[in-house]
Amino acid sequence: MLEMDLDKMLFTIKKEQQTKEILTELLKAHPEVKFVSFAGLDIAGKDTDERIPIKLFTEDIDKMLTHGVQTDGSSVDLPRIAELNNAKVDMIPDMEVNWFVDYNFENIDHRTGLPVGTLRIPSVLIHNDKKKVGSRAILKDAENKFRRDLLDMIEAHPYVLDHTEGQIKPEDIKEIVLTSATELEFWVRTPDDRADREELFTSQELKEQYWKRTYGPVRTALEKTLEILDCYGLDMEMGHKEVGGVKSRITSSGHMDHIMEQLEIDWKYASPMQAADNEKLVKYVVRDVFNAFGLNTTFKAKPVEGVAGSGEHTHFGAGAVLKDGRRINLFNPTDMKREFMSPIGYGALMGILKNYEAMNPFVSSSTNSLKRLKPGYEAPICIVTSLGRSHEEPSRNRTVLIGLVRDFMSPGATRFELRSPNPKSNTYLILATGYMAMLDGIRAVLSEEKTSAELEASISKKSGVEDFYLEKDREYRSEKNVFEDYTEEERSSRFGTPPGTVWDNLSGFNKYPDKVRAVTDGIMDKESLESYRTCILNDWATEYHSRNIPNAMDDIKECVKAYGKDDTEYDEAAWEKINALRFALAKDSMGRKSLLTQAREALDGEDYAKASELQIEIQAEVERLKTRYAEYKRNLF
Repeated sequence: MLEMDLDKMLFTIKKEQQTKEILTELLKAHPEVKFVSFAGLDIAGKDTDERIPIKLFTEDIDKMLTHGVQTDGSSVDLPRIAELNNAKVDMIPDMEVNWFVDYNFENIDHRTGLPVGTLRIPSVLIHNDKKKVGSRAILKDAENKFRRDLLDMIEAHPYVLDHTEGQIKPEDIKEIVLTSATELEFWVRTPDDRADREELFTSQELKEQYWKRTYGPVRTALEKTLEILDCYGLDMEMGHKEVGGVKSRITSSGHMDHIMEQLEIDWKYASPMQAADNEKLVKYVVRDVFNAFGLNTTFKAKPVEGVAGSGEHTHFGAGAVLKDGRRINLFNPTDMKREFMSPIGYGALMGILKNYEAMNPFVSSSTNSLKRLKPGYEAPICIVTSLGRSHEEPSRNRTVLIGLVRDFMSPGATRFELRSPNPKSNTYLILATGYMAMLDGIRAVLSEEKTSAELEASISKKSGVEDFYLEKDREYRSEKNVFEDYTEEERSSRFGTPPGTVWDNLSGFNKYPDKVRAVTDGIMDKESLESYRTCILNDWATEYHSRNIPNAMDDIKECVKAYGKDDTEYDEAAWEKINALRFALAKDSMGRKSLLTQAREALDGEDYAKASELQIEIQAEVERLKTRYAEYKRNLF
């Protein structure tokens, strides 16, 4: 399966190859590439996927490379911008990143014996010939602004280089460079298999799957995925089992069945834009390869309730290329064994921590994403960081929102790991708003000309202590286990209360105007911000009304009265409590409306605050119902 000569296939067209002459030569040499697709990114991070015959592209290549192709507002999600009566949108090739060939492994070209390929050209969306819109345009502006503004700040406050690796001068810097990366976790399963939550939970607690040996079709698909992705030049680093999953079974025919496993794959860093593009490619290849081996994949943040979800840890780094060719990490102090970070590093980290309420709507934009962020599943629940218990002991605290990653043997690797994103998050906007939040913190630190020692005291402050930048009544650093060493009340009072719903999360745009300005100023105008808000709000309300409520009803209907051989009064009493919960959740009467009906009516009336409150209550009550029903069934013979 998937036996093909990878050496004969075209995988990547680098930016230096994106000329008329080289492109024409490459495409002529690879007849398996039969189509071109201009992949424009809308405000939600969804990309277009059309098929233009390669002959048409090469015949009109000058125009295609300069002017791209045109679409309309119905093809992309840009509410408040590209409406039906104002829908002209052009997709212009981005010639500053690599282009990839997307192969259809189910469609083999009879002449070459290779899969049919489509050259996907990442494209910037332009509305009405004037305004660049969508996620790619926003990230592009963020990268440029960060590099430009940081260089200006260093020149205005050169003291900071005396506290930074290399102890150079501003005039030594040739350019600022940004490095980013994501890690992809996902679940694979055989079609039609349903998860047994108790079995999955038990396996997770016993750590039966984490980093264990893969075998059968999962092993083959994982190895083939890594092999193919390496052909794209992604420099694959690792593929392994994650914490979730159960042992598969062998059928009488000798095939593997009942597969339910969680995996992770990692690859090397790149520039922010290239990192986001790489991640999209990885997900496409993962899905296609595993499907070819009869395995379904899901990138949902929380595919199974009660079991660890899938994260996509996102890494932020910043460095400088010097005029003599050397490269330094701007987050490193002069002595990594005496300080955690340089002032630039501290400022960047403090910027994300202070402004995270305005970043969070871009990170966790769905109901499912928020379900993952619960205590006990190695997913962050509080706005807090970890630096390490000492300067000589790098932190590996997996309970914080964002951690400092560093290695004395590899100083170039110093970076921040944001642990809240998931595979469905819009990486383009996470990176864009993250770098803007970092810039806000760096600006504050350099304006005050703070030293690393002073900044370690700032980020380690206790609640009630005044600070030049961070909020008085908050704490921002903990080296403890955030899940176990604090009560829920202590976590909320020290680190802030996490949003319970998408509506709560989006409300941060109104509650924190200064933080919103910090993460959007110069990269996202009011129209684009409102477009994003409208897009996410519409998705939340539609999914809530047409998927979450019906799914809750299905869960309730599955809780039916069971009859055992020796039912007792205890069983009858247990069922009465269960039935009362069922009625409260889903059954209307003359004098009372059920919670599900109230939620539908709140959504229909656009009373989103009430709908949000009801969603939290419904989720809690459905979980209570499932728990009680499981206990009830266990007592029956």
